[in-house]
Amino acid sequence: MAETIPDSDTRTTAQQTLDAHLLQSKNNRRGIILALCAMALFVCNDSLVKLATASFVNGQVLVIRGLFATSIMLTVVLVSGQGKSLRFMFTPMLMARGIAESMVALCFVTSVAQMALADLTAILQVTPLIITLFSVVLGIETIGWRRWSAVIVGFVGVLLVVKPGGNAFNIYAVLALFSCILVAFRDLMTHKINPAIPTVVVSLTTTLSVVIIGVLLGLDSWKPIELQPTLYLLAAAIFVSAGNMSIVKAYRIAHPSAVSPFRYSVVIWAFLSGFVVFGEIPDVLAIIGTLLIVASGIYTVHRERVRARQLTNQANQSV
Repeated sequence: MAETIPDSDTRTTAQQTLDAHLLQSKNNRRGIILALCAMALFVCNDSLVKLATASFVNGQVLVIRGLFATSIMLTVVLVSGQGKSLRFMFTPMLMARGIAESMVALCFVTSVAQMALADLTAILQVTPLIITLFSVVLGIETIGWRRWSAVIVGFVGVLLVVKPGGNAFNIYAVLALFSCILVAFRDLMTHKINPAIPTVVVSLTTTLSVVIIGVLLGLDSWKPIELQPTLYLLAAAIFVSAGNMSIVKAYRIAHPSAVSPFRYSVVIWAFLSGFVVFGEIPDVLAIIGTLLIVASGIYTVHRERVRARQLTNQANQSV
């Protein structure tokens, strides 16, 4: 039997598909590395902000750190020759993301001053589970018993961390949970941003929004400016700026499902920072709860990957 030789168009299409797959795989790996770096940077920021809240009020923390971060972002924009891209800051998507991020910052700063860093960080990891619940409630998708089980396990983990009825369950824990909802919206919006808008401009919009929220909280309640906490916030601005650019870039070049599981590395950094910097030692229930939250979140992302592959196979078979 004579061998069938594929025509040039078929070979070209196959090669283009392979090239696109290889490029996406490379971008996914880059996105994972960026996400891991971002998580470490965010914990450094969180620790410094927690130190600063001992001397400054919440609005003061947001404004001082925000002004430092804005200066850093604006310098990067101008030095990189992307000044013309500043006009994108007023696009509805960026403004909406900025508002969401500023509310996340406000909730976080309020909570971190009163909660153990590891406990707060663990609560924030329920974001993927919240996205799953919203998808069901809004009729975006249906989920099977496996993912429902993951949601329930994650919820149990949260209960072990916040301990309803105990000292750990208070308004600050509620604010942390509310910030998870905002983070979910923020991350979904990030993936939809126009690729033509530079990452640094996205980050600049975020930092400006945080400054505005800090100002709206009122300057009359500010405490006297002290050097050491101000230096903490300068360092925090550097870390959070680098972290924001890293995570925004990660979600823009890689598939969210590839990046999301590696956000959980932040829990490890938070435990280490909480112990080394603040002498915080989580109890056994909090550690178990944290492990349940992380495990359920990773499994939720895994099931989403499986579902995406199944839908792709069904589509290919129907063609």
